[in-house]
Amino acid sequence: MIKTRLLHAILPLFGLGLALLFWWGASIKVPDLPSPMRTWEESKLYVLEPLAKRGEMDQGIGLLAYYSLMRVGQGFFLGIAIGTPIGFLLGVSSLLTRMFDPLIQVLRPISPLAWLPLGLILFQKSEPAALFAIAVCSMWPTVLNTMTGVRAIPQDYWNVAKVLRLSKLTTFTKIIVPATLPYMFTGYRLSLGIAWLVIVASEMLTGTPGVGGFLWQEYNSLVYAHILLAIVTIGMIGFVLDRVMGLVEMRLRAV
Repeated sequence: MIKTRLLHAILPLFGLGLALLFWWGASIKVPDLPSPMRTWEESKLYVLEPLAKRGEMDQGIGLLAYYSLMRVGQGFFLGIAIGTPIGFLLGVSSLLTRMFDPLIQVLRPISPLAWLPLGLILFQKSEPAALFAIAVCSMWPTVLNTMTGVRAIPQDYWNVAKVLRLSKLTTFTKIIVPATLPYMFTGYRLSLGIAWLVIVASEMLTGTPGVGGFLWQEYNSLVYAHILLAIVTIGMIGFVLDRVMGLVEMRLRAV
């Protein structure tokens, strides 16, 4: 048991070491690519003073991440608030599914880079446009997984509801929602990952303060070490968000 835990701890560190080694080797071959050590030296001010604010974009990485996470949270909750009821409706009605499935399949693969300009046309401001793009792009996994969960409910459950003459509201709250919950949270987990991807693209296009906006500014300023700092930050936050949602999903499955 101890050996297994030790192995689980060592293997990720070994993988990280290999990635850093590859990064270091690539920096030798590509002169403009900073090495891990150079990236740290040029970026440590943003890490060691994560809440410092020196200018609109010249802020600690903690503040920049906070701005991005707030936008992601708002857009994500808006997306699942729209997507969850749509998923329930499509799950219980085959007629609605046949009616709207082609439309969903057309809208689902559209890139956030296409939705954001439409949001800017509709709302005339970058903040609501970003929330619009996040909500539209992130809602589809929630819609599809919720729909799948409703359809996966065993027929015996429906039969029990009929025998007991449960009202539609009671059937929904006591049978449909509990049976669908694991599928819903799988959809939420996927939706959150997409929301985090969309916010980076949105901030890069609009130039708003956040990790994505910082990355784009530093690219235009040719400060490559800060670009790598932003990339690492984006990856680490995405990893933490996925793990948190995964833990919530495991808890729900265990109930």
